[in-house]
Amino acid sequence: MDYAGIVATIRKLALEAGSAILEVYNRDDFEVRSKSDESPVTEADELADRLISAGLKAAHPEIPIVTEEQADTHGQAHPVFFLVDPLDGTKEFIKRRGDFTVNIALIENGVPTRGVVYAPAKERLFYTDADGRTVEEAAPHDPAAPGATTPLSVSTPDPEALVVVASKSHRDQATDDYINRYKVSDFRSAGSSLKFCLVAAGEADLYPRLGRTMEWDTAAGQAVLLGAGGRVVRFDSHEPLIYGKGGFENPFFIATAPGIDLLKG
Repeated sequence: MDYAGIVATIRKLALEAGSAILEVYNRDDFEVRSKSDESPVTEADELADRLISAGLKAAHPEIPIVTEEQADTHGQAHPVFFLVDPLDGTKEFIKRRGDFTVNIALIENGVPTRGVVYAPAKERLFYTDADGRTVEEAAPHDPAAPGATTPLSVSTPDPEALVVVASKSHRDQATDDYINRYKVSDFRSAGSSLKFCLVAAGEADLYPRLGRTMEWDTAAGQAVLLGAGGRVVRFDSHEPLIYGKGGFENPFFIATAPGIDLLKG
C-alpha cells in the first residue's frame, strides 16, 4: 500500500475542499436543504464532496469510495476503501460557529489506518503520516507543500481530574449522566470530529458519544486518535469500534486516552 501517496492525496484534497467550503461559508447567505433523513445539507457539502470524490478517483482509482453525500456508494463495504464526510458539523456550519471539518479516512479490514481532519475556519489540520503516526500541521496550509508539523500524543489522564469533551449540538441528559459518573476537573465543548482531535492532542482525556453517528462521521477522527496512541471502543462492550458494518451506522462509543477505567452503561 502506497501510504505516502495516499496521505499526500487526502491532505491535499482536504485543504482544497476546505477552501471551497470557506468560500460558501463567508457569503452573506447560502442554500440549506433537508435530506431524506431530515438532516441538513448545504451547497458546501455537495461542492466538497464532488471535489474529494473526483480527486480520490483520479489519484487512487483502485480504492473504492464511500461518501456521505452519495447514496449510491452506501452498498456493500470493501476490505479496503476510502470513507469520506466532506463537511462534518453541518449544523455548526449553518450557525457559523466554525466547528466543522473535512474528513477523509482509509479503512483497512475494519480499521481506519490513515486519516485527515481539517477545520478550515479554525485553521487546524490533523492527519496521520505515512507511518500511521498523527501530526498537527501549523498554519498557513499550502495544498502543494506540507508545512511544519508537530507529532501528537494523547495525555496521561488523572482519574481524579479528567478533562472531558462532548458535542455542542448533540449533548443530552444521558451523556451528562454518564460523564457525571467520572471525576471531572474540566469540560470542553466542541463540534464535529474535532472532539477526537482534542483527545489526540492531549487537550482532553475522554469523549463519550451516546447518540446516533454514521461511520463517515467518525472514521477520520478515529484514525487521528489511534495514531496518537488513543482508542475508540463501543459503549456497550468496550470492544474496538470497527468499520464496514451493514448500513454504516455506529453504536454508541467512547473515545479516550489509555489509562482510564471505563465505566459501562
